[in-house]
Amino acid sequence: MLFFYTLLFLILTAAAIFAAPLRCKAWTALGLVSVGALWGVIRASLVLAGGGVPLLWSVGGTLFGGDTGSMDPLSAFFVIIISVGSVAATLYSRGYLAHTLPAKSPAHVSLHYASLTVMCYAMLGVVCSDGGFSFLFFWELMTVASFLLVLYDAQRREVARAALSYLIMMHIGFVLLVIGFVRLDAVCGSGSFASLADYFRSHPAMPLYVVFLAGFGMKAGMFPMHVWLPEAHPAAPSHVSALMSGVMIKTGVYGIIRITGALGDLPALHTAGVVLLVAGIVTGVWGVLLAATQNDVKRLLAYSSIENVGVILIGAGIAALGKAAGNPMVALCGIAGALMHTLNHSLFKALLFFGAGNVLSQTHTTSLDRLGGLARHMPLTAILFLAGTAAICALPPLNGFVSELLIYLGMLDGIASGSNILASAAGLAALALIGGGVVLAFTKLYGTVFLGSPRTHEVAEASEADNTRIAAMALPLAGILFVGLFPGAAVGLATRAADFFVRTPSDAAEWLLTPTLTAVGRTAWLLLCVVGILLWIRRRMLRTRRVTSGPTWGCGFTSPNVRMQYTGESFSEGLQSIARPLTQSSGDGSPVGKGEIFPDAHTFEIGYRDRIGRLFSAWWVELLRVINQRVMRLRTGKINHYVLFALAFLALVFLLSILNII
Repeated sequence: MLFFYTLLFLILTAAAIFAAPLRCKAWTALGLVSVGALWGVIRASLVLAGGGVPLLWSVGGTLFGGDTGSMDPLSAFFVIIISVGSVAATLYSRGYLAHTLPAKSPAHVSLHYASLTVMCYAMLGVVCSDGGFSFLFFWELMTVASFLLVLYDAQRREVARAALSYLIMMHIGFVLLVIGFVRLDAVCGSGSFASLADYFRSHPAMPLYVVFLAGFGMKAGMFPMHVWLPEAHPAAPSHVSALMSGVMIKTGVYGIIRITGALGDLPALHTAGVVLLVAGIVTGVWGVLLAATQNDVKRLLAYSSIENVGVILIGAGIAALGKAAGNPMVALCGIAGALMHTLNHSLFKALLFFGAGNVLSQTHTTSLDRLGGLARHMPLTAILFLAGTAAICALPPLNGFVSELLIYLGMLDGIASGSNILASAAGLAALALIGGGVVLAFTKLYGTVFLGSPRTHEVAEASEADNTRIAAMALPLAGILFVGLFPGAAVGLATRAADFFVRTPSDAAEWLLTPTLTAVGRTAWLLLCVVGILLWIRRRMLRTRRVTSGPTWGCGFTSPNVRMQYTGESFSEGLQSIARPLTQSSGDGSPVGKGEIFPDAHTFEIGYRDRIGRLFSAWWVELLRVINQRVMRLRTGKINHYVLFALAFLALVFLLSILNII
């Protein structure tokens, strides 16, 4: 019945959106998404408050036997993330897509909003599924819906290419998950997450664990399976990029945390912790190095998502190592930090992608070398984007500081207690390196885009985005401020969600972290008060004085121009020597020739692409070539051969039927 009701819901959702007038399609989708989000937040809040684990559905006769869905504290935590991100993205889409409506047919717009609504509900289904069949069903529904969302501007070749690459990579991951659940069902008689613990106790754990890790890691953007992410996010509309980066990839993180928790206290947990820690370090360092070299706003944000997945995996790895070593404090700090960073990243990355969407729609470019001075023309976007930039750099009093502090505390406690000293020290050094790279990347991003002077007339003539998009950006900002100013309440939700991983009573868990979180909250409020007092004093002192404005000192130049200010390429030039082995550069334009004594005007932009992505694409292109070459041999042009092929196919079907294989 579950799948019948799901099909009925899809039909009704599509009918409602397709029937709505063009100007009302966004509001119809927002209403449908808001209903599910409101239900999810209320239900999740009750679960996290200790209201039990409600059963959401129960069906029988599936491929893996009986199948159920429920909302435990871990699912509830992710339901909140999905609900908030979905409402914000749908609200933002109304203003962002308004300028594209004249060029799109009503059916095209309806398909987009129907896919957006379906994707939001599919993600809720993913994190609430207990059984493998319903999980895979909602997982595939989420993938197909997100594929259609990326294809909104399918007339552009790079968009179609990115969407196809995304679809292929996601189905490779889907096949791995199918293999994992089939193996689980064959051994335990049930393909549910509850059966994982029994399987891991009675069979070698790591082979199945690695299969699931690869399947979930494909969605999460874990190295080296991250290659789809920097292509799909820039190609998609900005609200879709925000939903995919801030929310959808977290379903992969959910799966990784779920299967790691099922290992219990087995010796394999230590191995899994090392695997997660190494994967997190490589993913984080790779992501931040590639992010800092990018000269496109959305590609920089996409690589930053890879880096943040690395930070989450570092926290999960430290938690697994702490639990395996019998150190509950390390385990608690690691898993709580990983969950909090999952929440925090969904907030500030959505805010940043919304800001990138404002920049793109108002200036028609995301190239750093063409932007500049937007803070004067788009002040609200500049302020909100600055808040997201400070949050992702883990600066107090914002949310990024809280989650990274917890992960740091876990590693420091691991070193102090003598458990996994080498692993904790490696994680500590890697997280510090990642943090420095993030500051470089986002100082470059904000300074090049919003500060300085406009480089083109489109930028100089830009205006502020509409109120709907500003309101959508305010939603994640509210979450950022709540976590930063009330860290105790926010981390309390994470510790309740982590109860399945660290069997520490919630009151004891909160007692362990309360002194630190209280100090963090007090410091955050003190910092705000100091800033407020300084602003008040400045205003009082300048009230009776004449204030004039003039150009910034130009270091002796009498007529400075935009060619003298930093571009994205020049800002990170010192990093290129480190990142050069990891990237493949490409130029667009004509550089100044050696023979030009008095050169004419030139434009030249440099882009950096991931070498791993190039390897994947080269492998895939070669595979398609080989398949096409083999298939073409069957095209003999002779009718008797084609009849023979048909008879052979029928004979194969007959044989498989006799053997009860089909």
